[in-house]
Amino acid sequence: MNPTEPEVKTDGRTLRGERTRAAIIDAHMALMLEGDLQPTASRVAERAGVSLRTLWGHFKDLESLFAAAGQETLRIQYDGFAPVPPDLPLAERIDRFCRQRVRMLEVIAGASRAAQIRLPFSAQLRRNRARHNERLRAELTDLFAEETAADPGLVTALLAATTWPAWTGCRDDLGLDVEQAAEVMRRTVTALLTPT
Repeated sequence: MNPTEPEVKTDGRTLRGERTRAAIIDAHMALMLEGDLQPTASRVAERAGVSLRTLWGHFKDLESLFAAAGQETLRIQYDGFAPVPPDLPLAERIDRFCRQRVRMLEVIAGASRAAQIRLPFSAQLRRNRARHNERLRAELTDLFAEETAADPGLVTALLAATTWPAWTGCRDDLGLDVEQAAEVMRRTVTALLTPT
């Protein structure tokens, strides 16, 4: 501890409150990741080992729970993330980007499927999705700066090919396994970035 900084003590009540809030968020995330696409407040509270009153004491409504879950989704998705070096040859950048992107989409698949159901009715879930997309847009812009410099719309095309709706289209609508869907992503990104 820095001797010039005052020691900050957290009382037991505050710590219990933080642990309870974290348990509620974890329960909500766990239910979605396990395939519960519309976890009710009752199921979340039961899973967290708290009462409904306690849940609503920490979250004023579902939107505030969705905001916290959105932060947790980003944490899970970006755990272990390593930016692909932009100076690698194009084929290697595409391969590394797609492999990492597939992992990131699969690890949050349950939460993304759950969010998709409520997306039209939740401003917070739309904000969460926009935040995910902006992070990906920045990554694509940096990683493929040379290839997209003359055509900024190309970044939007890459974004459309590598976000959740494209992935769920491959996995859920077309019934592709992870390897097959990953190959579709790799071929699409390669086609977009390879000059004709």
